Amino acid sequence: MPLEKKSPCKVNLILNILGKRADGFHELETVMQPVNICDEMRFERGGSGVELSCSHPELPTDAKNLVHRAATAFLQAAEISAGVRIHLQKNLPLAGGIGGGSANAAVTFTALNELFGSPLPPAQLHELAAVLGSDVPFFLYAQPALATGRGERVQPLEAFPALRGKAILLVHPGFGISTPWSYQNLARFPKALNGQPGRAEKLVTALQAKSWPADVGDFYNSLEAPAFEKFPALELYQRFFREQGALISLMSGSGSTTFAITRDLSAAENLAGKFKSEFGAQGWVAAVPF
Repeated sequence: MPLEKKSPCKVNLILNILGKRADGFHELETVMQPVNICDEMRFERGGSGVELSCSHPELPTDAKNLVHRAATAFLQAAEISAGVRIHLQKNLPLAGGIGGGSANAAVTFTALNELFGSPLPPAQLHELAAVLGSDVPFFLYAQPALATGRGERVQPLEAFPALRGKAILLVHPGFGISTPWSYQNLARFPKALNGQPGRAEKLVTALQAKSWPADVGDFYNSLEAPAFEKFPALELYQRFFREQGALISLMSGSGSTTFAITRDLSAAENLAGKFKSEFGAQGWVAAVPF
């Protein structure tokens, strides 16, 4: 019987880059918040090796796809010779900075582990996820997290009281931003490249209070510096959201998805309508409660 799973996305409430490391990666600290807007995935035993199909014509279905690579890594680590068939219904935008591909990979690990009777312990799944990508380990947990290192060291957190009752509006403008491009161009912005450590923990403390944080400057994304220079529309979106009453607005990850946190779902849906009236209906717009 096929196993069906939801594959959510995330936003970075802060992404503070602390400098480039000797291994070529960037040291960072980030607070990631899961968002209940999902791709859909179906898993079943059968076939030969990994057989992946996808609803999105632009996504490869071979080893270039994170889902295919995750399934292959799992089968090898678990020493399983049986084949698997996986179908990915892609509802989330590509190259949006909201971790859609990373979540697909993480769900693949946990779903195949369930499908084959849990041959791998959680620690080993985490190791496989960390090899595959910096954001993948986060999606093994269905809760907010503080991530450090290059993003692979994940500390799960309880739901933030300050977000209770709030909602989020996400806007993808119809174009993506390459993560390698963002980090390469960050070198031209020394202040954003070499952030001050401790900002992520400060934000966690603020969000653990029942009231909304007084200092909205605690929400920050180093990668906005190169993104706004090349894509000024993203900064324009944020300004519009704030002028319309959003509590905060920020770009998630390397972009291009921009999000606004609002007081409740009704406010998020109203803001979505105003955004479409102001900027047109192109792109992808979604509003959900936390």
